[in-house]
Amino acid sequence: MTGGPRAALADAAPTPYWLDQPDRPPANPPLTDTTTADLAIVGAGFTGLWAAIQAKEDDPGRDVVVVESGESGIGASARNGGFASASLTHGLANGLAHFPGEIDQLHRLGNENFEGLFVTLDRYGIDARVERSGELTFATAAWQVDDLREGVELLHRFGERAEFLDAEAAQAEVHSPTYHGGMWARDGVALVDPARLVWGLRAAAESLGVRVYEHTPVLEVERQKVGVLLRVPHASVRADRVVLATNAFRGLVPAIRARVVPVWDYVLMTEPLNPSQLDSIGWNGRQGLADAANQFHYYRRTVDDRILWGGYDAVYYRGNGIGPEYAQRPETLELLARQFFETFPQLEGLRFTHQWGGPIATTTRFTMTAGTALGGRVAYAVGYTGLGVGASRFGARVALDLVGDEPTELTRLRFVRRKPLPFPPEPVRSIGINWTRRAIASADRHEGRRGLWLRALDRFGVGFDS
Repeated sequence: MTGGPRAALADAAPTPYWLDQPDRPPANPPLTDTTTADLAIVGAGFTGLWAAIQAKEDDPGRDVVVVESGESGIGASARNGGFASASLTHGLANGLAHFPGEIDQLHRLGNENFEGLFVTLDRYGIDARVERSGELTFATAAWQVDDLREGVELLHRFGERAEFLDAEAAQAEVHSPTYHGGMWARDGVALVDPARLVWGLRAAAESLGVRVYEHTPVLEVERQKVGVLLRVPHASVRADRVVLATNAFRGLVPAIRARVVPVWDYVLMTEPLNPSQLDSIGWNGRQGLADAANQFHYYRRTVDDRILWGGYDAVYYRGNGIGPEYAQRPETLELLARQFFETFPQLEGLRFTHQWGGPIATTTRFTMTAGTALGGRVAYAVGYTGLGVGASRFGARVALDLVGDEPTELTRLRFVRRKPLPFPPEPVRSIGINWTRRAIASADRHEGRRGLWLRALDRFGVGFDS
C-alpha cells in the first residue's frame, strides 16, 4: 500500500465533512435578555428542532424558544453517517428481546414516523440530499452468514422487503474480497446529508415563528411556583413547559445522567472517486453499507461520490467524557484507514480529506429513553444509540406528549414508561464498559462466541453498543 494509512490521512482536515460546506448558515446570536415562552427546548439538534416544528404545527399560537449551547447540529446531529432508519428499537431483534408484546406496534409507529419525516421535508422544502436506497449488511466472516439469513427471515416476518446474498452475489453488488454473504434490506433506511437536514429543520422552525438562540448554554433548570426557569449566562428563560433534547451531552436532570452515556464514534471521508475507481468497486445501487460483526463498520457514498467510512471502535471516556479534546483519536483513525483499504484494496492511493469523532448517546437496552421531571413540566427524549437521524423525530413527539395534558398512544407505551437499567456510577461505570468492549472484541475474534460476561449481560437484557 502506497504510504499506508498514515499517509492517506496526512492531509485530512480534523473537522466533520458535513459541517465543512461553503453554504453553511451563520450562527444565530445568543440570548442576552430574560424572556418567557410557552415551551422552551434545550438543544438545537435533531430532537430539539423536530420538537419545535411539531409543537408549532400542533398549535401555531404556541410561543416556542430553543436554546443551544453551541450551534445547531454541531454536536451529534451533524457528525454521524447520515443513515436514517425506520427502526425505533435498534433493529427488530433488539425490539423483540425487550418489547415482545409491543413490537408490532413499535414497528408500525417506526414506519409511520419514517414516512412522516419525508413528508415534512417536502412540506418545508428541505433539501437533505435524500437517497432512499436501503441498506446492505455484509458478513465479513463465515460465522456471520447464518445471522444474516435469520435477519432476512425476521424482516420477512414483519412484511419488509429483504433478500439474502451469497458470497458471489454480495461481491457482485459491491466489489470487496472480504464479503462472505449479505443481507439487502430494501426498506426502512435512507441516506441524508445530516448537516443539511439540521440546517433545514432550523429554517423551517424559524419560518413557523420559533426563536432559536445559539451559543446559549443552560446552566440550571429550576422549578418555579409557576412554570420552569432555565438559567443561561446573563439571562434566563421562564417557560410553562420544557423539553430537554441534549442526547449525549450533559443531562440536566438526574434520570438522564444515570441512564445515558456518551460513546465516541470516529469517521473518515475520502476524496471524490474518479470514474475508474467507482467502476472498480461497483456499488451502483448506492445503498448504505454495514458489516455484521459486533464491532461493525458503516459506510456510504455521498452525492459527490466520496466514501464515508466509520464505526468499529466505540470509545467511552471516563466520567462521561465529552468535549472537543475527544474529537480526534489518532490510533482509532489510523485503524479505520487500514480497515478501509483491507475492504477495498483496489482503492490503494486514495486519500482522506476529513477525519472526526462525535458522541453517540447509548442506554443499556440500546434504545432511546424518555420521561419527565420537575413535577411533569419537563420532559426528555435521549439515548438513540446511533439511530437518532430518524428516531429523533419520534422522540420529539414523545417528549411533547409527555408534557401535554392528556395521555396518548405514545405515552402509554411500555417502551416509553419502562426505563432502561441505569449504568453504575464511576469508577464502576468505566470498568464495566471497557470490560464489555474487550469481551465484544473477543467474541468477534472467536467466531461470535459470547463469553461468560456477555452471556450474563444478555440474561439481564443490558449491554453496551454504538
